Amino acid sequence: MASVTLRSNESQDSLLKRFRKKVVKSGVLSTVRRKRWFISKSEQRRMDKKKAIRRSYRKSYEA
Repeated sequence: MASVTLRSNESQDSLLKRFRKKVVKSGVLSTVRRKRWFISKSEQRRMDKKKAIRRSYRKSYEA
């Protein structure tokens, strides 16, 4: 869990900004979005394979 403490002479806006950065860096939101729906292991493998194929295609196309 990301938590921040209010520093002396710090505005609420900068506190909120630091909190948001911490949340993004910890990866909490991406984990929640990824686990929003159930994906079976076979489906996950299939998606990972497609991703790898696209990545290799792009890499070969750029070079």
